Amino acid sequence: MTGAPDPGGDRLDRVFLSRVVEPGDPVGGQWVRERGAAEVARRLRSGGEPLPGATARRWAGLRARAERADPDRDLALAREAGVRFVVPGDTEWPGPLDDLGDARPLGLWVRGRPSLRMWALRSVAVVGARACTEYGAHMAATLAAGLAEHGWVVVSGGAYGVDGAAHRGALGAGGATVAVLACGVDRPYPRGHTELINRIAGQGLVVGELPPGDHPTQSRFVQRNRVIAALTRGTVVVEAAHRSGSLVTARAAQRLGRHTMGVPGPATSGLSAGVHELLRGEAVLVTDAAEVVELVGDMGELAPERRGPVLPRDLLEPGARRVLAALPGRRAAAVDEIAREASTTPDDAIARLYELRALGHVERHGDGWKLTRQAMVSVREGGRPC
Repeated sequence: MTGAPDPGGDRLDRVFLSRVVEPGDPVGGQWVRERGAAEVARRLRSGGEPLPGATARRWAGLRARAERADPDRDLALAREAGVRFVVPGDTEWPGPLDDLGDARPLGLWVRGRPSLRMWALRSVAVVGARACTEYGAHMAATLAAGLAEHGWVVVSGGAYGVDGAAHRGALGAGGATVAVLACGVDRPYPRGHTELINRIAGQGLVVGELPPGDHPTQSRFVQRNRVIAALTRGTVVVEAAHRSGSLVTARAAQRLGRHTMGVPGPATSGLSAGVHELLRGEAVLVTDAAEVVELVGDMGELAPERRGPVLPRDLLEPGARRVLAALPGRRAAAVDEIAREASTTPDDAIARLYELRALGHVERHGDGWKLTRQAMVSVREGGRPC
C-alpha cells in the first residue's frame, strides 16, 4: 500500500464510506489514500464537483448513497450483533491486505473473539465449486482437518460445496476457521448455512467489508475473493470449472505473490477442468495437508517422503537383487546367461540363485532357472517389464 497506514481516528468516516463505496473500488481507494477518509466523506456529504475519476452519473449515485448512510446507526447495529469494525492502523489489522493497494478494504467488519491479524499470519484458503462432487467435499474436509491439526487457520467463503466442507473439516478437527462473506456479517449467507456461519462466529471469525444488513451481489462475491487471497499465505482450489469464482481467488493469489495450489480430479471431470488448467500454469499440485504446509509453512515443515509398499525383493542384498533382476520374465534361463546379465561370475550367480530359491523367488527348471509366480507379481508391482 502506498503511503503510511491510516490511523484509527477516521473510523467513523470509514464506516460511512463502507456504506457508500463498493468493495474493491480502486478509484475510491485512491481518493482515500490521497485525500484521507475524512475529506472524501466530507465531499460526498456536501456535494459539489465530482472527485477525479468519477463521472457526473457515478458521482450522483455515490451522493444518493451518502444521503442514506448513517455510520452511528451502523456501529450501533454492529455492537448489538457482537461485531467490531477494524481499520488500517489498528493493532488487529492484517498487514497482508495492504498488498491490494488502492483496492485494499476501507475496513473490515469482524464477528468473533480471536485476533484477525494473528490468525491471518498462519492461514490458508481452501476454495472450490459450490456444486461439488462427493470427492470434492471429501478432499476439502480432509485437507482442512489436516491443516487444522498442523496448527493452520482455514479461510473460505462460507458458500455451499467446497467452502462449507472446508469450514466443517476445520471445525470437526477442533481447529480454527474464518468465513469471509460478501454481505453484512450479521446476515449469514447463504441462508442454508446460517447454523454453520453462527458456529464459525462462535469458534472462529466471520469477516466482511459490507456494513450490517447489507446484501450480496455477483460483483461483491468477486471482490470478496480478493480479500480471501490477500489474507492468506496461499490458496488451494478443490474442484473448479473453467468459469468458477474459485479461479478468481487463485488468480488474485498469483498476482499478489501468494502460493497457489490445486487438488487434481478425474481428467474427464468438468468440475476439475479449471483446477487442471491452473496446474498447467504456475499452481502446485497437492494431495494432502502435509504437502500444503510444506509449501506455505516455515523452513523445515516438510511433507513425509512418499513411498510405495515394501516388497519382498526390497529386503534382498544388492547382489541378490541384481541376479533376481537378470532373470527373464516368462522363461527359464541358463546360469551363464543370468551371470552375464547380472554382471557377475557363474559361481556367484549359482550361489545367489540357491539363496533366492530358499526365499521363494526362483525355481529350478532342468539346467535353467525361472522366476516363481510370487516373484513375477513382485517384479510387476515394482515396475519392471515382464
